[in-house]
Formats: sequence, C-alpha cells, structure tokens
Amino acid sequence: MSRTTHSCPGCDREDRVQAVPAVYLAGRDTVSGRERDRDGELRTVTRAVTTGLSDALAPVPEPPTNTIGCLGVLAAVVSVGTFLGGALAGKWFADAPAHEPPELGGWHMPPQDVPAGEPPAYEFLGWTAALALVAAVAVLAVVLRRRTTFARLTRGRHRAEELWSHGWYCHRCGTVHFEGVPGEDRIPLTLQRFREKVWEHGGYGDLAGEQRAVDAARS
Repeated sequence: MSRTTHSCPGCDREDRVQAVPAVYLAGRDTVSGRERDRDGELRTVTRAVTTGLSDALAPVPEPPTNTIGCLGVLAAVVSVGTFLGGALAGKWFADAPAHEPPELGGWHMPPQDVPAGEPPAYEFLGWTAALALVAAVAVLAVVLRRRTTFARLTRGRHRAEELWSHGWYCHRCGTVHFEGVPGEDRIPLTLQRFREKVWEHGGYGDLAGEQRAVDAARS
C-alpha cells in the first residue's frame, strides 16, 4: 500500500509537515520600500529577505561575497586618479611661463646668479598609480579564482537538489526526513545532518562544516 501522507517519524503527525523546497522558497522574498537618498530624494529600494530556516535548508552553499571586489574598484580609482593628477600637474609645470626679472625705476635688474629651479618631483604619483593598479589586478584575480572554484565545487548541485527535493520538514519537531529515497532511512534528521547528506550528494560536503545549518538558522 503506497503512502499518501507524509507524517513526521518523530512525532508521528502530519499537520505541521511541509516539503523542504516549499519551506525554502517560502522563506525567500523581496521587499520594496521608499527611502531617502543622500540628497533627500525619495527612491524605491528593493531588498532580498531570507529567513534563517530557509538558509539552513539551502541545497547549495553561499557563493563567495564580493566585498573584496570593492577594494579592487577603490584601487583602480586611485590608480587612474593619481596617474591623471601627475600627468596634468607635469603638463601645467612644463607650460608655465618663465619669470622675467622685475623692473625698478625703469631699470632692469641684472640677472642673478641663481641656479634654475628644479621642477617638482611627480614620480611618487607614478609609483602610487602603478602600485594601485597592481593591487586592482590582484583583487580581480582573487575574485575570478573564487568564482571559478565555487562553480567547480558546485557543478554537482543537480544531484544534491534531486535528494533535497525528497526532504520533508516538520515545523513541530524542527527536523527533516526523506521520503521515497532508496538507501535513505526514514528517520528524523537535524538541520545540520540534513545539510551534510544533501551537500555530500552534490560533492561539496566539506563545506557543510564551514557553513553550518545551525548558524544559518539562528541568523
């Protein structure tokens, strides 16, 4: 006789049992609101809102953040700014007119035996621009490497999502169990154990220890 309901193996009740994909999607939404910007103008801002439970039931790890990318953008801006500043300053000094000796009572002062002034040194701006450019390139390389590594680690996510789709969450017990999966016992699993099983199925189970489901549920 086939099972038509999905009762929780922990409490043996089914009124608070819900499919994992449904719980996951229900906890992810976008919220729009009106806020004032720096100029005092009202604008519409849309933000993603995610519950801790939805994060804990995610079938794939969180992708790498782009925080370090902001440092790369800042370094690129510094590089361009210092380069242009040095170039403009050098051009201004080169185009500046030479000073003639002043006149006193109709008489020209004789030329003074003073060495010609040296132009200001703008080499430090060039070095600053070069170092900032190297920093920007290094940050870009790190960002690309992280994205490539993440894509390689999660290329088996379709296998993880296949197992994940057979999970059922009990809101009363706070546990997950599998239904209709060969080789998987129908026993209550903690959020962390469920994550480990799903992520191991996708080939990135090691990340379950770094991104713990319990920590995600509490956030």
